Amino acid sequence: MLELGYWSFPVLLLLIFLRAPIGLAMLTVGIGGMYLAFDSSFMFMAKLKTETYSTFSSYSLTVVPMFLLMGQFATLSGMSNSLFKAAESWLGHLRGGVAMAGIGACAGFGAICGSSLATAATMGRVALPEMKRYGYSGGFSAATLAAGGTLGILIPPSVILVIYAILTEQNIAKLFLAAFVPGILAAIGYMITISIYVRLNPDSAGTRPPVAMPERWRALIDVWPVILVFGTVVGGIYWGWFTPTEGAAIGVAGTGLVALFSGNMTWALFKQAIISTATSTAMIFFIVLGAGIYNGFLALSQVPQELSSWVVGQGFSPMIVLALILVFYLVFGCLMDSLSMILLTIPIFFPVVTALDFGMSPEHFAIWFGILVLIVVEVGLITPPVGMNLFIINALDPKTRMIDTYKAVVWFVGSDLVRVIILVLFPAITLFPLFMLAN
Repeated sequence: MLELGYWSFPVLLLLIFLRAPIGLAMLTVGIGGMYLAFDSSFMFMAKLKTETYSTFSSYSLTVVPMFLLMGQFATLSGMSNSLFKAAESWLGHLRGGVAMAGIGACAGFGAICGSSLATAATMGRVALPEMKRYGYSGGFSAATLAAGGTLGILIPPSVILVIYAILTEQNIAKLFLAAFVPGILAAIGYMITISIYVRLNPDSAGTRPPVAMPERWRALIDVWPVILVFGTVVGGIYWGWFTPTEGAAIGVAGTGLVALFSGNMTWALFKQAIISTATSTAMIFFIVLGAGIYNGFLALSQVPQELSSWVVGQGFSPMIVLALILVFYLVFGCLMDSLSMILLTIPIFFPVVTALDFGMSPEHFAIWFGILVLIVVEVGLITPPVGMNLFIINALDPKTRMIDTYKAVVWFVGSDLVRVIILVLFPAITLFPLFMLAN
């Protein structure tokens, strides 16, 4: 069993590199491993039946389609335009200010979306034409909005954090709370990066005239639906007024009503939003199913337990082990999507790191580790050659060469790496909201 478990890794990677869908690859390897281990079809058929039912009937996972639908309705409601106009009116006159406004708008939209790809695509349509209008270079514009899109999975609510909470049996509300400060730090770090970049490359960004103060306040008032929805959903979850699933449903209702009263919600667009949400949910659930089957096989093979015992027995420093795991995520983030990496690796790495002594309670460590993993996985969305956000933004601006986007996005990757180092060295930055809540 143990040997089969070890051999499953290269077989799984081979299937992925042969471009097999990640969910299908994990499902195939998991079923094949169980069949070879028990020389019977009964075991894997029974596992397939129970895992399928438990996955698709999971109450915890119902939050996923709710957050995805909330993002769809938020797009239809025009909230993305309001966010960008408000940020641009306050920041646009600064050097690189329109790019900073794009980051700010991405952070605001991420607070009601929960999906990085959706945030990048939506804000790209809104901000990219404006950046080009004021003389921003194509590569710099694309890199800025691709990086800003990653805030969609870091600033709560986040679909990836929900999946991590389910895998590690952690409190979703506490994970959301812990992600808030790192998310704000990410946005600030990106704005600092923009400021440095445009000073070193003055031709990459034009200038925009300042906006009168009364107009700035009017633009800020226009974002009240975002503040209301975010405050109700996330605040209600934090304070225990409702569960994350109930909060997501309230968010869907709120963004749906805003979209309806804005006049942008037609019957055709409503059906399109439902179909798009169903398609994305089906994809996520199938990956979760494949991961459940494969991780069930790994549990039977005792690979995570053996790996954990081996690491502890070697006497490695906990920080060295953590650093190696984070580097692994950075490398594989260039090749795999974030959800697949989380589902594939957390059942293996989490038992390893929890067996080490990091000087904090198991719950606090699990939350801190989850935020770190989320950040390095987020970096993979903008890391060449397979940064999904880069392809999404470049698809909106075909005239921009991908190599130009790659050159500019390196600066944002550097900002992310600095942030990871800071959060690793100072866990209290991530955890202090939990201490405040406890007091």
